[in-house]
Amino acid sequence: MTTLSIRIEENIKAKANKTLSSLGLDMSTAVKMFLSQVITENGLPFTPTNNKTTLRDRWDKQTSYALKNGKIYKTGKDVLADLL
Repeated sequence: MTTLSIRIEENIKAKANKTLSSLGLDMSTAVKMFLSQVITENGLPFTPTNNKTTLRDRWDKQTSYALKNGKIYKTGKDVLADLL
């Protein structure tokens, strides 16, 4: 195991911590997940963009795919049963 130190603006760290906490994650776990995905994807696990049209197009494509191919659950228990 090793230690990773990064420099980041305080407000970004605070906002990220708040978001991650709402997901049940801490910063260390989130960074580990990100780096694992970098390895899996052999690059960034997302395409950085600030273009609203591009973001909307991606959202629409992913939503359309999910509606056609995804599963529909009636309860949280059903979701957990499928995961386990």
